[in-house]
Amino acid sequence: MKFRKISIQDYNELAPYFKNQKYPLCSYSLPSLLSWQTKAYHPVAAIAADSLIIAADYTQQTELRHLILPLSPERDWTPEELHSLCLESDFPAIWFVPETWLERVDQEALQHFFTVEEQSAYTDYIYAKEDLAELKGRKYAKKRNLISQFERNFSEDRMEIRPITTDDIPDCLDFLEEWCRERKCDRDPEADMACEKIAAANAIELIDHTEFRGLRLSLDGRLVAFGIGNRLTADMGVLHFEKAMGSVKGLYQYFDRECCRRLFSEDILFINKESDMDEPGLAHAKNSYYPIRKEKSFVLTLL
Repeated sequence: MKFRKISIQDYNELAPYFKNQKYPLCSYSLPSLLSWQTKAYHPVAAIAADSLIIAADYTQQTELRHLILPLSPERDWTPEELHSLCLESDFPAIWFVPETWLERVDQEALQHFFTVEEQSAYTDYIYAKEDLAELKGRKYAKKRNLISQFERNFSEDRMEIRPITTDDIPDCLDFLEEWCRERKCDRDPEADMACEKIAAANAIELIDHTEFRGLRLSLDGRLVAFGIGNRLTADMGVLHFEKAMGSVKGLYQYFDRECCRRLFSEDILFINKESDMDEPGLAHAKNSYYPIRKEKSFVLTLL
């Protein structure tokens, strides 16, 4: 099986395989796959059995090389077929396997070919869009209070919130650098936050070439927040990147609400806000918005 590196130039060729995909993990977003590329890691792809085979190739940490589940508009792959795929492709594992997929496959066959382990760092947080867009009820009282403080401090004439366009790319990249300095995320170029910065910058560059939709917010003419999302499944969107200056009280809560109101079409009922990467602070922040469920991720490793 011959794999090749994929980039934005391959978007139109690959997009049909993602059109009706049903896996609820954020890793199955084509624009996101194209964004997460660094010097150490890049996505590769091949076509087999009318399916798109996506893999993650690493230049140094080769033990991390893996496939994700094949994408096909017609069928699911059986455990036996996935076993053959791993052997043929020389990738020893399949990452980002949703719990919902595990629940519907032949368990005896699965355990015959693979070990199955949970990837706790990659459990995605799933929310009802209405909850995030309206923040109703006592449990969201603190969020609403912070939004009220923000709105009192910044009148509408001091604020501009609108979609990101190509002309906004330089401003968004400058803001991303400022956001990163605030959090010292460049201290370790291999750390998760540094890699996320690269992915966010790539996503900004792709804003007009993919299904990414972006939103930006400025205060007194200064960009202080941006968010990027897209459709994941028939009724679920994913908010891939959401950055806001932490020094402005209530800004994040206000901007998060607006992203959920403005970035997703009416037929999107659920929003995936990705995983917490096993970071306690991030887990606390995501839980404070009361997910309706957490979609677990698993890795299948060849026996």
